[in-house]
Amino acid sequence: MPDYDVIVIGSGHNALISAAYLAQAGQKVAVFERRDIVGGAVSTKEIVPGYQFDLGGSAHILIRLTPIVEELGLENYGLEYIDIDPLFFSPYQDGSSVFIYRDATKTAHHLETLFPGEGEAYVRFLEDWQPFARVVKDLFLSVPSPLNLGQKMIFGKAIKGDWKKALPMILKPYGELLDSYFKEEKVKTPLVWMAAQSGPPPSESLTAPFLLWHPLYHEGGMARPRGGSGMLTQALQKHIEAHGGKVFLNAPVSEIVVEGNRVTGIKLLSGDSFTAKRVLAGCHAQTTFQHLLPEAHRPYNSGKMRIGNGFGAIVRLALSEPICYKAFPGNDARRALQLICRDRQHINNAYADYLRGEPAGDPPIVAMSFSAVDDTLAPPGGEVLWLWAQYYPYELSGGKNWDEIEEEVAESIIDAFEVYAPGTKEKIVGKLFQHPLWLERELGLHRGNVMHLEMTLDQMFALRPFLGMAEYKTHLKGLYLTGASTHPGGGIMGASGRNAARVMLQDIERKGLWSLGKP
Repeated sequence: MPDYDVIVIGSGHNALISAAYLAQAGQKVAVFERRDIVGGAVSTKEIVPGYQFDLGGSAHILIRLTPIVEELGLENYGLEYIDIDPLFFSPYQDGSSVFIYRDATKTAHHLETLFPGEGEAYVRFLEDWQPFARVVKDLFLSVPSPLNLGQKMIFGKAIKGDWKKALPMILKPYGELLDSYFKEEKVKTPLVWMAAQSGPPPSESLTAPFLLWHPLYHEGGMARPRGGSGMLTQALQKHIEAHGGKVFLNAPVSEIVVEGNRVTGIKLLSGDSFTAKRVLAGCHAQTTFQHLLPEAHRPYNSGKMRIGNGFGAIVRLALSEPICYKAFPGNDARRALQLICRDRQHINNAYADYLRGEPAGDPPIVAMSFSAVDDTLAPPGGEVLWLWAQYYPYELSGGKNWDEIEEEVAESIIDAFEVYAPGTKEKIVGKLFQHPLWLERELGLHRGNVMHLEMTLDQMFALRPFLGMAEYKTHLKGLYLTGASTHPGGGIMGASGRNAARVMLQDIERKGLWSLGKP
């Protein structure tokens, strides 16, 4: 008998979600994680004494559009979500600012007060694209087969109005689409900067869907786990163990064992081996196909996945006092995601630096100070501040090395933020800089891409990670995939983990029926 029904490689949030569903369904599950803590890029550690630092994603938005937390009962395992409102805050250098609230009507009223006509335009934008956004959400929560894609897009009422008019809009660069609705750049900018969090710049064609799911922010909202982003994955670990599963830390996998055309287990770097009926790889697809699988069993096209040349970088700061914006000194600014971006050209200029192999000289930033809503993250009176900036290449021009330039680049990001919140630098008591090389070394994010693979149309839906491997199954019997390398991609959503578990449970049930002589 195999040691386990299912072995899961890696403990990112998608892998843990799969493991939790499988354990809840009665499968004997074991998770093997190379680090000393679960969570991958959804983990939290005390890096500076008294300050809890997230090591990856911090804003929980997409998972709020799924039933995962409720289906797994994660509130019973220590997960407590704090709702965040306002959602977004955009300060500008002239002292003005824009808020986007959870309530769409409140947001429209706010915009109309600032810029007459723009509130009405915002309502029209939401009404036009809400059906499309909901269909995209449904696609994310389903297996990305061509049949599913066709049925939901064609029969799912994805577009309000005429498809012939809507399709050219969907094919546009997302930076241009908003010109059809808004006149004021200060309204367009936060919407565009949020769309840029998927990776491609505003000028790239076929990227409008990254903007067109904006209406869903008002439906699902945004939240933070009390105690840090990693409290989600801590709750998942507790759930798995409560359902008889095991989680092994400091247990790096060195090989996926294959016999014939079937995966039968794993080997650890320590030399220990474990067998299983099925193996679920929750690590990076390149790790799975190019490192863990024996060379004779690697798909011929697995080396063609486009990982890209890095993406962003983040400075995490421990502060002695809260931040204070010139444009809006109140606490509402600290609670929201703070979008430090002047306009679309600001993003394009940073992307141009990136294409030259240079760190962004003038980076747009997403700032996060969640100690404004969660006092467990910092000592009394203190603040944690994350500054996510784009774009930063993994491979640098001119023979530069990240270990040599990390201090000056981190300072440039802090300096860019200081313009909007003067006095921040003098409050710093500790910091961590996660540049692309750090992200690869510490979190297994090849070439520093937090999305694993480029989020472009040729690597989305039924083409992620590549054609023939997009439905959470592989060319080998018993080997399955989950994680940001698979549909629907990166971000704290968990849809990949839920989808992969459902595929596996369907296969388990089908095999059980066949063994009973029932087709």
